[in-house]
Amino acid sequence: MPRGGPSPLPTFYVAGFWRRLAAALIDLAALAPVMLFLTWLAAVITGIELPPAKHRGLDFWLDMILAREPALVGGVGLAAAIALIYLFLFQATTGRTLGMRVLRVRVIDLFGDPPSILRTAARTAAYLASVATLGLGFFWIGFDSEKRALHDWLAGTYVVRADAVTQGMR
Repeated sequence: MPRGGPSPLPTFYVAGFWRRLAAALIDLAALAPVMLFLTWLAAVITGIELPPAKHRGLDFWLDMILAREPALVGGVGLAAAIALIYLFLFQATTGRTLGMRVLRVRVIDLFGDPPSILRTAARTAAYLASVATLGLGFFWIGFDSEKRALHDWLAGTYVVRADAVTQGMR
């Protein structure tokens, strides 16, 4: 034990809904061209295309969803896989995605440390639960006293402001 008493513990400030939404939109802007290109490339390689239509309005897309059109299911599945790989790789290596870096937030575990590979994998898989609740797992951040989303609760993580860590008593 150091002289003068226990060393002060760092104090973390959680990132709120709007900061996290902005980070997610930055990530989406970075990922969208990659997803579109890889989906187009997969369609060219496999020869799977959406059926022809004169007008591709809301009715067209609803019909494709209800019919479980293979081209649409494959494209959405590929885009989801790319997004999950992106989230896992960035959070496992740096503890944050590109959007999180821009907005100066990072992921920590319950002890204030960067999440382990296993915890990061659990958090990444838990994103599917947040999506499966029709996005309510993400909106939970705005109403939760600890500002944690469903995937944060399931994985035991927090998203904190990286620029606001202070040395003081909790």
